[in-house]
Amino acid sequence: MKKVILGFMLALGLSGATLAAGPSFPLDKAPQRTNDMAALQNGAKLFVNYCLSCHSASFMRYNRLRDIGLNDKQIAENLTFTTDRIGDTMKSNMDPVMAKKWFGVNPPDLTLVARSRSSRNGPGHDYLYTLLRSYYRDDAMPTGWNNLAFPNIGMPNPLWELQGERQPIFENVVSKGQEVKVHTGWEPVKAGTMSASEFDNNVGDLVAYLQWMAEPEQNNRVRIGVWVMLFLSVFTVVAWRLNAAFWKDIK
Repeated sequence: MKKVILGFMLALGLSGATLAAGPSFPLDKAPQRTNDMAALQNGAKLFVNYCLSCHSASFMRYNRLRDIGLNDKQIAENLTFTTDRIGDTMKSNMDPVMAKKWFGVNPPDLTLVARSRSSRNGPGHDYLYTLLRSYYRDDAMPTGWNNLAFPNIGMPNPLWELQGERQPIFENVVSKGQEVKVHTGWEPVKAGTMSASEFDNNVGDLVAYLQWMAEPEQNNRVRIGVWVMLFLSVFTVVAWRLNAAFWKDIK
């Protein structure tokens, strides 16, 4: 597990600039669960277990997890390290000086990753959902992993124990007079601790948490926006009738 987490940290740190370019691979639609408290709580657990050991979320405090239905005791017992306090920001315990010495760069902060990975191909949460589900074994790569959404990616599969191992299936088709390979499915190689549907569901929860963490007030903003638009609609009708009544006797 430690090797997987270190590999995840190394890859994101070394290839962060490339990730920002966005994939050309068609993106899968991530489930919208930012209003689902159970999904966000599970996503927070996955984030702490598989990401936070090396990557910080330094713009998010642990006590902000109250907003997804957790109390201070649950947060302290299940989602913090022994040296963390409930009011601390979600920072990795890895020494940034040593990390830069070992890997050349510091691991990037993941607080805003669901927003920063947006591109013309789609929103950042769709990108993350596709990326985390598109890994396959490739012995030609230094990490032993490759990714259809990001060919020649430097990041190994951080969730491989949950997903297992699989290989992509390609079909040769003719497009614009040239023969190209088209991805048509997956062939399982080694089972993980979760079934395919369970894994996809958990990745959806993790991505939902990353999406929520990038803008915790998004749902409140949308709710307030709906009420504002309703108020403006009613006020427009009232103002229109008042205007008509004021000018009715004026030629």
